[in-house]
Amino acid sequence: MMYGISGTPGTGKSSIAEELEKRGYRVVHATDTTQEFIIEADNDRDTVIIDEEAWIASFRPVEGFVEGHLAHLLPCDLVIILRCRPDILKSRLVKRGYPWEKIRENVEAEALDVILVETLEIHPPGHILEIETTYAAIPGCVEHIEQFIRREIPSSYGKNDWSDYLEPMT
Repeated sequence: MMYGISGTPGTGKSSIAEELEKRGYRVVHATDTTQEFIIEADNDRDTVIIDEEAWIASFRPVEGFVEGHLAHLLPCDLVIILRCRPDILKSRLVKRGYPWEKIRENVEAEALDVILVETLEIHPPGHILEIETTYAAIPGCVEHIEQFIRREIPSSYGKNDWSDYLEPMT
């Protein structure tokens, strides 16, 4: 089975993936599979734009996890969405040295549930688990994921309302 781990940058995807690898799971990092699909660089946001449709169409399913902020777009059997309170996410992205525009865009996306909404448009509701990682320990999050993929716990999402963290447009 293929499991997606997705979320806004800074929500803990890489840390979760590292712990899953330590536990013996296969993890494919989505960014390692997108290079040939880059259609342009966006220097203002310090990112690249990929042809998502072509990437998805050519992606070969894997037994294990696919980690990345676009993993939820793939035909995964189950999808785990990592979430982080926007004010904490902002501080994490500042520490990474992200440009202000990229920070603003990602914090706003988190406050608006963008990745969760995209996931719900693609995947059946019973195949989605949302994990709030703001203050959660990585091993505990991974245990939660393991319970979900063994179907010991049900799907759960939509419990975070961070709309109060939206900043006024200036």
